[in-house]
Amino acid sequence: MLLQFMRDLSERQSQLFFVVSSFLVRYQAPELQPLLDVDIAEAAGAMAATLETSARGVIYEHRPASLPAERLMAALKPVLNKAGGRGGTAFERDAAVVMRRVEEAARAMRSEQRSDRRALLDLFARVLQQADPADAPAAAQPEAPRLIVP
Repeated sequence: MLLQFMRDLSERQSQLFFVVSSFLVRYQAPELQPLLDVDIAEAAGAMAATLETSARGVIYEHRPASLPAERLMAALKPVLNKAGGRGGTAFERDAAVVMRRVEEAARAMRSEQRSDRRALLDLFARVLQQADPADAPAAAQPEAPRLIVP
């Protein structure tokens, strides 16, 4: 399913897609306001529109409709700024494509999984899960030096 959303992305766009996905998995929403796929779709759509407008040379910030989406967008801006560095309009175009894909993915997952309001987040969490170092097999952990005394 994830590969469907990443179809025909360039290497740079794919990397940015994973940066955004990782951020979404780690994002801590305020208490009693869990992050839902609809919020991701709104925030990604507004961010994409802002980046597309900026790439054309006009500075205008589009705003999402809901407060949770606005909070997510505000938290996502520094991540994109750090990832882009001094990329200029080329980075803005790539970031806009990625944000449109995230928006498309959130809307598609929502329409397929009507009962699961966090289907995209769950997909990202499954794909990007990190292994707990305590769960690593003993062979993968370095052994302590042993002294052999005759």
